[in-house]
Amino acid sequence: MYQATRRTVTFSLLALLAACGKPPSKFKAYDGPPVTQVVVKKGQRRMYLLHNQTVVKAYDIGLGNAPIGHKQFEGDGKTPEGVYFIDRFNPRSAYHLSVGVSYPNERDSAHAQSFGFLPGGDIFIHGRGPEGNAKAPKLRDWTAGCIAVKDEEIEEIYAMLRPGVPIVINP
Repeated sequence: MYQATRRTVTFSLLALLAACGKPPSKFKAYDGPPVTQVVVKKGQRRMYLLHNQTVVKAYDIGLGNAPIGHKQFEGDGKTPEGVYFIDRFNPRSAYHLSVGVSYPNERDSAHAQSFGFLPGGDIFIHGRGPEGNAKAPKLRDWTAGCIAVKDEEIEEIYAMLRPGVPIVINP
């Protein structure tokens, strides 16, 4: 009897798991107009995805933990300002998904080196990550220099962007 009960419980658990289905994928499809530019307005904490001059989508954002001013050195907590490009995609990001920004450029690197510092790097647009990242709900600007959005929003952004799209980051 014990064997039959155990088999019934095991079967019931498997049936329950199968009924739940697969979790929704974080990889979304996008079939709208191509995004031709990303504009970030740091002071407004807003990011706009544009097709030519038309805003396709807008997002509230978080920035680096020292958001005022242009990123100059590794570890300064600032989000860069200027014109960069989308240059990579990380499907295994610690922050759900992430889209790379081409910082530093040659000028950024030369400036930092002239002071004997590194310019920093690994600037991304990314989600909050596991359990909403402990810092994110408490602080609006919590990253080391990246641009943060909600996990659901980075799923949209990840689907909408392509390598080479310019990103203009304004104060």
